[in-house]
Amino acid sequence: MQTATPRSIPAHLRGAELETDDPRSKLIVALDVSSSELARKTVSAIGDYVLTYKVGMQLYTAEGPQIVRDLVAAGRQVFLDLKYHDIPNTVASGVTEAAKLGISMLTVHAAGSEKMLRAATEAAHAVNPNLKVLAVTVLTSLAQHDLEAIGIHETLPDEVVRLAALALANGCNGIVTSAREASRVRAELGHEFAVVTPGVRPAGASRADQVRVVTPAEAIAAGASHIVVGRPITDSPDPAAEARAILIQIGQPQSM
Repeated sequence: MQTATPRSIPAHLRGAELETDDPRSKLIVALDVSSSELARKTVSAIGDYVLTYKVGMQLYTAEGPQIVRDLVAAGRQVFLDLKYHDIPNTVASGVTEAAKLGISMLTVHAAGSEKMLRAATEAAHAVNPNLKVLAVTVLTSLAQHDLEAIGIHETLPDEVVRLAALALANGCNGIVTSAREASRVRAELGHEFAVVTPGVRPAGASRADQVRVVTPAEAIAAGASHIVVGRPITDSPDPAAEARAILIQIGQPQSM
């Protein structure tokens, strides 16, 4: 696939405002912990350096929707990362209930089909027009040989762009992809949508189970609107200092 002029921007994305004047709007911390107690301790330790927290399968399965309600009640924004992928009606019903929790972002799988993506976005925006529905393209734990093993023979960047275009055409407000593909997505599809990049590791940090990783500065330079960082912050002896250091790495002021 050759680089092309950005495709037509869907009406729901035209004029979208993705950033605020607050530099912390770019950083999302993943609460990949197993209890609400650990989650609260982490949020308290980080303090005001972080505004948005990701609640994924581990914490949500352990504590249910109450942990989301608690974070929202405490004034935090929540990125609910459950990666909905099922028949359209089931996904729409789940998304409706998720939207009622007051979250700011949620994820669906782009591979779920046009009907599923449309059902998810319509359900979300019926409850909260400002809720960002993000489509997961290719997981950052996957490499080219993993795609081939499941029968996908396009190159990994081509597959990311294809799924991103499908998601945006069917109402999604953005995508989730590695920053390694973010610049390609921006070049082909434009800038009027969110690009959330997991698999971000500060220089020198362990890759853990991620494959396509980049540093915070590299992710922003590639076109990410938000980066997701988990263990480098949450496992740090000083989470607040680590969060502050990452803000500096992505070019934010040293004083908050």
